[in-house]
Amino acid sequence: MGPKKTPTDAPQATTTAQKTTPSVKKSKAKKEGDKKLRKRSRHETFAVYIYKVLKQVHTDIGISKKSMAIMNSFINDIFERCAIEASKLVRYNKKHTLSAREVQSAVKLLLPGELAKHAIIEGAKAVNKFASGN
Repeated sequence: MGPKKTPTDAPQATTTAQKTTPSVKKSKAKKEGDKKLRKRSRHETFAVYIYKVLKQVHTDIGISKKSMAIMNSFINDIFERCAIEASKLVRYNKKHTLSAREVQSAVKLLLPGELAKHAIIEGAKAVNKFASGN
């Protein structure tokens, strides 16, 4: 155990204020031998977009981190399947360009019935919006 503090050993208000405020003067120019700070690798997800759609459909419902990870994995899986199918269609037709037509055909092949129709309508809207410049 250390020595007991007496009222005279207590820090004064002026020294406490100096200790709690951050000091800007401590930053020095880096030397050549110093290690560079490593940037965090960016991990891109669809979380923002999933959340926006959820709020459009159900304004009062949230989503857990685990559920968000499952939804993100699902969207990545569907995207990859569509891309593979569309690239196969390009190769079958002996073309070099992946256009909206191949993507639309891939969606028709992959998604069942009504879901494919809605996806095609939404995709056509997105292409038209992009083409118009807004």
